[in-house]
Amino acid sequence: MGRLASTSFIILDAQSVKNTETAENKGYDGSKKISDIKRHFAVDINGWPQAIHITTANVSERDGAVALLALNSEQFRLVKRVMADGGYTGENFAGLVQSTIDAEMIIAKV
Repeated sequence: MGRLASTSFIILDAQSVKNTETAENKGYDGSKKISDIKRHFAVDINGWPQAIHITTANVSERDGAVALLALNSEQFRLVKRVMADGGYTGENFAGLVQSTIDAEMIIAKV
């Protein structure tokens, strides 16, 4: 019995990066001290990208992740658990994940 093509578990993360060219819209991520863009990722347990959402660097990890999930909600219809680091903590974020894709939020503690 093989695995399904769609995943039931995703991991969220974000990365603030300088763009190689001058971005038309860019923001400043004060925690990383980077002015440009932020990449929000959802990957499966093998690290394969399931969705990517690009924002200005000043968009919070939580807000970018909610947008990523909402924009890809049909793709994530089988997802039951979402894991992220401490940057995604908060009752409101867990509730947004639950209402957006009907999945449980797990915060990885280091």
